[in-house]
Amino acid sequence: MRLFLSIRTLLLVPTLLALASPSSAQFRISVSFGPPALPVYDQPLCPGEGYIWTPGFWAWDDDGDDYYWVPGTWVLAPHVGFLWTPPYWAWDNGAYVFYDGYWGPQVGFYGGIVYGFGYSGYGYVGGRWEGDRFYYNRAVNNVNVVNVRNVYNETVVNNKVTVNRVSYNGGPGGVQARPRPQEEAAARGRHLPPVGTQTQHRQSARSNPELRASTNHGRPPIAATPRPADFHDRAVVPARQAGAPYNPPANGRSPRAGEGNRPSTALHPKDLPPLQRPAPGQNLNAKYDRKYQQQQEKLYAQHEKERQKLQRKQDQEHQKIERKQADQSRRQQVEQRHEQQTQQLQQRHMQEQQRMQERQPPPKPR
Repeated sequence: MRLFLSIRTLLLVPTLLALASPSSAQFRISVSFGPPALPVYDQPLCPGEGYIWTPGFWAWDDDGDDYYWVPGTWVLAPHVGFLWTPPYWAWDNGAYVFYDGYWGPQVGFYGGIVYGFGYSGYGYVGGRWEGDRFYYNRAVNNVNVVNVRNVYNETVVNNKVTVNRVSYNGGPGGVQARPRPQEEAAARGRHLPPVGTQTQHRQSARSNPELRASTNHGRPPIAATPRPADFHDRAVVPARQAGAPYNPPANGRSPRAGEGNRPSTALHPKDLPPLQRPAPGQNLNAKYDRKYQQQQEKLYAQHEKERQKLQRKQDQEHQKIERKQADQSRRQQVEQRHEQQTQQLQQRHMQEQQRMQERQPPPKPR
């Protein structure tokens, strides 16, 4: 795993300096394997006026060598007129790089990730400022009009057939989205880093072993909270399901930089993480569970067969270039083609797994 950590700017007087210039504290982390899919969960009730929804995301803990879930939560806006740009992961030069979120008068680029609750991949349609008051769109937010009277109802049209729960931009299976000019301008403009309560919220998530991906397998027991770091509130929301089958790194851990000779990207199917066998269903309808289990087993067998077939084909090409004693340039061309084939196979398998989950009707209780 490649890992680096850099502080671009130290803000001695956070609010004043951040508002005076576009600089902000940012931690940039690079990991060799991608984060799990976004879990499916409901939004807790908005606690009061002035709170803005900040969606949950997967963060990385180098000490634990694992991803952990930072629950979505309601946060008081640090400044009138400011909105939240969520953090996101993006594929960059053979690794997954983390870009932290920030507050600003405009929503910037967040990778095209569909976080939901108003964050549809571009911009924010969950609410708007009118003067010094924030108005909530009840079509995408859980708001009690007794406590919050600044509301409106505006239908959000989702033009996609299915909602993609992939949590990173670019790379194998990632969301293919590029920043628009207004989003690039937002990143250059004045903005604030995550506020203190958000930092505390993230630290609390990091210290909770139940929120680690290796423990919850992409389905965190605390998916969202009504307020930052309030993990014991009765209104805490668990994830209803994982966004996609959980695929841990090979050997149950991430490879460190310089460890062995394995490259940071999978050149061949044998370099991919092992396929996860589907877990037994836990719904109330046993017939539904058996049928879904059979479908998952069939897809698992198909994917395993396709991996082995591609590996055999690539092995034959290796033997061929060895017999011909091809030069280094030719060898590199073959390896580049193998890497592309492997990434395309992995992307297709991920999409097929997601489609299977999405087309399953909700189980009917007995």
